[in-house]
Amino acid sequence: MRNGGQLLVDSLIALGATKSFGIPGESYLAVLDALYDTQGKLDFILCRSEGGAAFMAAAWGKLTGSPGICLVTRGPGVTNASIGIHTAMQDSAPMLVFVGQVGTDMKGREAFQEIDYRAVFGSMAKWAVEIDQVERIPEIVARAWKTATTGRPGPVVIALPEDMLTSLTDTPPLTGPAEIFEPAPPAEAIDKALELLSKAECPLILIGGCNWSDQGRTAFQAFAEASDIPVAAVFRFHDRFDNHSPVFCGEAGVGMPAHLRKLIAEADVVLAVNNRFGEMTTDAWTLMQVPEPSQVLIHVHGSDAEIGKIYQPRLGIQAGPNLFAESLRPVTGDWAEWRKAARGAYEASLDAPDQPSPVDMGKVMKFLQNRLPEDAILTNGAGNFAIWPNKFFSFGAKARLLAPQSGAMGYGLPAAIAAKIAEPGRTVVCFAGDGDFQMNCNELATAMQHGAQPIVLVLNNGIYGTIRAHQERNYPARVSGTTMINPDFSALARAYGFHAERVERTEDFEAAFERALASDSGALLDLDISPEALSPRQTLTQMREAGLAKAR
Repeated sequence: MRNGGQLLVDSLIALGATKSFGIPGESYLAVLDALYDTQGKLDFILCRSEGGAAFMAAAWGKLTGSPGICLVTRGPGVTNASIGIHTAMQDSAPMLVFVGQVGTDMKGREAFQEIDYRAVFGSMAKWAVEIDQVERIPEIVARAWKTATTGRPGPVVIALPEDMLTSLTDTPPLTGPAEIFEPAPPAEAIDKALELLSKAECPLILIGGCNWSDQGRTAFQAFAEASDIPVAAVFRFHDRFDNHSPVFCGEAGVGMPAHLRKLIAEADVVLAVNNRFGEMTTDAWTLMQVPEPSQVLIHVHGSDAEIGKIYQPRLGIQAGPNLFAESLRPVTGDWAEWRKAARGAYEASLDAPDQPSPVDMGKVMKFLQNRLPEDAILTNGAGNFAIWPNKFFSFGAKARLLAPQSGAMGYGLPAAIAAKIAEPGRTVVCFAGDGDFQMNCNELATAMQHGAQPIVLVLNNGIYGTIRAHQERNYPARVSGTTMINPDFSALARAYGFHAERVERTEDFEAAFERALASDSGALLDLDISPEALSPRQTLTQMREAGLAKAR
């Protein structure tokens, strides 16, 4: 006989879960007790906030392809975790969130910390469910795992009533995961897609999403290079294609370079593989006409729900990205100059002008490009600072980027900690603005406790940069609510056991970063960034002057 907590934990181990992230709560004590016996098989990573825990689980799912497991208590616990649930959904990252729930005999009375999980998370998660009978734990957990990982991956919220978890049952746990193959494209669909591409004058490939295997990525790159077709990554998925390839031409996302806007708008055939057509990639759905784009659209996705959701494709193919990639054959056409121009514009975009700042991030990024190992993992949250790892770093075939499509501040540090737990031997660098960092800086304690300390670069300019930029453009010279008084970040990091330094000059960064790399307890570098260097090619003063001119 097992109680519900033991049955749940045993089933998760059978499915392949090895780590869980969470904050303890009295609503799921039976699960915490079961985890006492699984150290080394399914470990509980004790976090400092439910938001941080959920971000770690979302990042784990994005990095590994296996669902990130998040354990939180009812009411305030799961509402704190909602930011990570939303992020996992927009990232299409697999994630399971287990939430303690009031006892079944108390439901519907507005009991202490009670919420209706299906109502709250029904539109935020891929699936929200409650397990009221202990015997159904294996059934529902298996379905949740499958739901989180197949089609368009995403988060599943599973509520666990307290009395259900303490009930005893002789129901056996799961014995292992189902082996589910991704859908394969029909041969006829491949033939039609290649025919459409071969007739193009200005073809373009858009690539994104999770669920890529190394074999699938290699096959897809071989096809794109043999066909000489330019490839653009969708918002914050530029690590899905080798940026050093001669066909890669940049990331279609926030702050999209002019050459990429032009490339999407002028393409006559677009092959979109494994991506949803989000706002950032389409510049608020203006680069392609809704619902029928002028471009001939071939949309390939593992979920039929994504095909035709916004844009009606000329050809829709429900297929997994890897089997689709392995089914392709090279095509030829008269577009060599089109591809060459796109690549040249991308390479030119990597050169930033000198920045009006004590620490020049353009020069920092050039150093990091040459210094970081080829399998480095970069993470970031949200803010103007993110343009540096997102637009001025070229990701090789082995490098990874963990960044939120949801634009969630505070994601970068928890994501870096999760990456360091998943891949302790790899160099992990978190980019964080000073405002972004303070959303989850308490998770430095999680890193310290679990020996998962990344390198953190705090781009400290004393302002909420993105909002200040919008403010100066729309309400120039009327600064309101965007200036911060910050603590000593170096002292704070040292209190958490990190090596930490304040870097006040560009020429001091290289030596400081070498010391950070050498540290066996992680490192934080507090970079002195001028508010004037609000974006790589436009200063704060120039934004304000443009806003004033517009107002006149």
